[in-house]
Amino acid sequence: MLRLFSLKDHTIRQTAESGAEPFSYEQLHHSDWLDARDPDSGEREQINALLRSELPQSADVAEIEASSRYFVDAEGLHVHSLFLSHGEGRHSTATVAFILQPNRLITVREGKLADFRLLRLRARRGQVEADTPADLMVTIFDQKVENLADFLEDIHRDLEAVSKVVLEEEDSDLEWAIDRLAKLEDSNGKIRLCLMDTQRSIAFMQRHLRSLPTVSETCAEVLHDVETLLTHTSFIFEKINFLMNSTQGFISIKQNQIIKTFSIAAVVFLPPTLVASIYGMNFRFMPELDWVGGYPMALGAMIASGIAPYLLFKYKGWL
Repeated sequence: MLRLFSLKDHTIRQTAESGAEPFSYEQLHHSDWLDARDPDSGEREQINALLRSELPQSADVAEIEASSRYFVDAEGLHVHSLFLSHGEGRHSTATVAFILQPNRLITVREGKLADFRLLRLRARRGQVEADTPADLMVTIFDQKVENLADFLEDIHRDLEAVSKVVLEEEDSDLEWAIDRLAKLEDSNGKIRLCLMDTQRSIAFMQRHLRSLPTVSETCAEVLHDVETLLTHTSFIFEKINFLMNSTQGFISIKQNQIIKTFSIAAVVFLPPTLVASIYGMNFRFMPELDWVGGYPMALGAMIASGIAPYLLFKYKGWL
């Protein structure tokens, strides 16, 4: 899928979307932003002809070395940045390749990303202000940070709900709490990874776009927001660890109570079992065998030997 956008009257507008007919070279050449999502071979060839070089492949975009993610060459300024993607029940990350040229911005990505979907919706309403492709590129990162902040707010709300279940509710489902905390920790880790990657991306852009005062100023604001959010992710990690330790502690207490109950029951029934074992022996000469009150005496001894440990535990406060 290939979408074309143009800058007009300080706003970005979508002008075309790939369909049955391929775009002409003029359409591509006069577009200010080319957004390629899962481009097919034909769309890649069109963009390659415009760039006069090869678009980066998935393996190249996924490289983690700084020299592979942030560099400048004859094609322009390259930034490969991680974006958060929300899948089935959990978050994942996807790398977007940015190629910034003096007259256009090219983005190459795989899969659907909420940041780009929201940007298209805002563009249709004329809410995305930008004068140059560089302005647009920084605006995308600014919106990315705003969305990451929203995700952090969602995680914090979920943590408050889990905290109430763990610390306030009686007979709470602690296994569910552990499962939920593990997922929140995973999401928070991915958000932190995206923020750290954004921090490096913006710093790289700031160094190479310092000749553009507006862009440089926006980069500084985005960096400040990123630093604030990184601190917030650290706080969330600490809270998740606290709740995880508390949940495991409560589970251990419940298990100890169960083991305590079984231990007390075993001690209470041990003396009666001993008495029954003694009088269950089949020796020929036993003093109580011919005694009329032998059977009631044995039962009484069993009951007394069972009650005595129970009363002792009560007196000691173990029950």
